[in-house]
Amino acid sequence: MDRLSRNDRIAASLIEWGSGSLRDLPWRRTNDPWRVLVSEVMLQQTSVARVMPKYEAFLDAFPTSGALAVAPLGDALRLWSGLGYPRRCRNLQATAVVLHEQFDDHMPASIDELLKLPGIGQYTARAVLAFAHRIDVAVVDVNVSRVLSRLEGVPMKARALQDFADELVPQGLGWEWNQVMMDFGARHCTVRSPLCDSCPVRTQCKYKGVGDDPAQLSAGVSKPQPRFEGSDRQARGRALRAVGDGSQRITDVIEAMRVDESRAEKLIASLIDEGLLQRTGNSVTLP
Repeated sequence: MDRLSRNDRIAASLIEWGSGSLRDLPWRRTNDPWRVLVSEVMLQQTSVARVMPKYEAFLDAFPTSGALAVAPLGDALRLWSGLGYPRRCRNLQATAVVLHEQFDDHMPASIDELLKLPGIGQYTARAVLAFAHRIDVAVVDVNVSRVLSRLEGVPMKARALQDFADELVPQGLGWEWNQVMMDFGARHCTVRSPLCDSCPVRTQCKYKGVGDDPAQLSAGVSKPQPRFEGSDRQARGRALRAVGDGSQRITDVIEAMRVDESRAEKLIASLIDEGLLQRTGNSVTLP
């Protein structure tokens, strides 16, 4: 079987697998580029279950990039609370400002322009192109990376993964294809218990669940998260929540962080340096 016919069979089989059975997610019901971007930024390193309630609330408050661009960052951070990684929220607002001031609240439709936006990398830029602009580009997340490397039966680097992914996209079906690939990795070709016996592309797969899993050494593989309990991330999150209702004394914020004083002071200083907190005298508040 030549490579082209193999790729065609992979695409046809997976499109059929996903037909009518994709997860019903709110960001899949829209082509609005702003809503797509918000979902993609929220979903970075965060589970679908945690994003679902935050997504709608955030967009109720900031339905356009212009709405977020002119709002205080603190208002956005309050709604972001619970998602973690608040720098993503800060970068999203910075992107909103650029979209509002330079693009009249319209999302660029070229990868080069998207990559110039604050905090936007290859994955997010391609996701906006595929899911908002319906352009036939491949979006490679951790689930897709796992599927691709198993299909090839070898660990793959990022460039090889992206090239293979691009080869597979069926013409005119970029939106559907990327959604199917993500769901297939999340629900069928899973990390620990892939359903190889009932796999729709078992014939084309070079791994078939036998031997060492090539996905474990491929680029983009999910790395174990450092322990959250007692971490700087946890303490920083507590600091931001402590000032959620308004200005607080630094001593009260340190107490809420539940770490030793010197460590808390360093973390508060880092939050101020990153623009996630503001200090006035002996008090801090959200920006």
